[in-house]
Amino acid sequence: MDQPQAAPRAEAPRTEALARAAALFDEGTLKSRLAALVEIPSTAQEPGFEAELRRYLEEGIRPWLERMGFAVTQHPNPREGFGPILTAARIEDPARPTVLLYGHGDTVRGLDDQWSEGLVPWRLTERDGRWYGRGTADNKGQHVINLLALEAVLAARGGRLGFNIKLVLEMAEERGSAGLREFVAAHADELAADVLIASDGPRVAPAVPTIATGTRGIYRFDLVLKLRAGGVHSGHWGGLTTDPAIVLSHAIGSMVDRHGKILVRDLLPRNGVPAAVRGVLQGCEVEAGGEAATIDPDWGEPGLTAAEKIYGWNSLIVLAMLSGRPENPVNAVAPDARAACHIRYTVDTDPATFEDAIRRHLDAHGFKQVKIENAGVGMRASRTDPDHPWVRWATASMEASLGKRVQIIPNSSGGLPGDVFVDHLGVPLVWVPHSYGGCQQHGPDEHLLPGPAREGLIAFAGMWWDLGEAGTPA
Repeated sequence: MDQPQAAPRAEAPRTEALARAAALFDEGTLKSRLAALVEIPSTAQEPGFEAELRRYLEEGIRPWLERMGFAVTQHPNPREGFGPILTAARIEDPARPTVLLYGHGDTVRGLDDQWSEGLVPWRLTERDGRWYGRGTADNKGQHVINLLALEAVLAARGGRLGFNIKLVLEMAEERGSAGLREFVAAHADELAADVLIASDGPRVAPAVPTIATGTRGIYRFDLVLKLRAGGVHSGHWGGLTTDPAIVLSHAIGSMVDRHGKILVRDLLPRNGVPAAVRGVLQGCEVEAGGEAATIDPDWGEPGLTAAEKIYGWNSLIVLAMLSGRPENPVNAVAPDARAACHIRYTVDTDPATFEDAIRRHLDAHGFKQVKIENAGVGMRASRTDPDHPWVRWATASMEASLGKRVQIIPNSSGGLPGDVFVDHLGVPLVWVPHSYGGCQQHGPDEHLLPGPAREGLIAFAGMWWDLGEAGTPA
């Protein structure tokens, strides 16, 4: 005699998915999952850690995804010497929306000797209401939050999502996402989706949920002045022979004034801050949220708000300067000087014009001897219209889940490879950061704040749930 079949499990309400997500935080699941991944020293910026990049995917991520029903593939990077790329897909119904989720498991250097006493990069340590460890904010903690939210929805919906999801997890983002563009171009059909929803970077303030619809780009260049084969005695030659450090300092000073205003106006957005960008940033308050940096009101372009300066404008930064041997100076006029520089730029500027603009400016100001070397785009800028239907849908979903206003910004202040997915997949971008400006990513004492992490887990559970309902833009 046939056994009676169990009745299908009734679908839980949306509130249960949110409650399950909150419980995953409150019961310590998020912290323990993240701690295990932080312990894998997956730095892409130091030789000798190549096996750890692979281990992060093979041991840390792949088994977890397979338990959630993903078909997972690990690929070599198209460019020799860079970390692998993992793709995964869970397709329930091709007629339903398909989301592309992105993250990166590689980190910057550990900088082990620079962390505060009792803290180490490759161990998650809770102290003073912060979770310290390399990758907690950039980007392990952020993609762990998003994946864990999937578990909450799968449990609440009885083992289904109600939509389709694909994942790209790369291991070379901290080296400029080398190889990612070629990879996505070659796998465009496989990665096709309706929208990219992912997380990286900081909120505008720790307590303000944020959606960024793109990122600023990175343009790199070195300014170099070489005058002689070696140093010469500072007593015999000081005051007689040209000091390259002084000349280079003046060259930089001709490009950016004492208060950070860029004087090479061809390096700025062609028509100022666009009206749509200015509109979405109206009332946006930016907070540093940490001890490592301050918001100095007199620095940067006059007449712009802090939000407009960082989300709607370009900045020129001197990353490093060197002349002589600062660690062991000798009594000599140095033979050369070098400065490594960045321009963080928005899509309203064409970086292809930057090198010529810098060259014209230096020549016109008497610095023809200063050379421009290693110039080029590190990451391209990207932006989806902040009023795009997917952006508005995500905003409404998050506000329903969190009960508070979500701030939309036209692009994050940092660099991410969103342009790759726009160019080759044509997807709109919805970046939902879980970190904050004071998290000290890329430096010692990197950390994640538990409060935004918990909110992010709930917000993503709500979005994952709503993707399985009617009314999505797809």
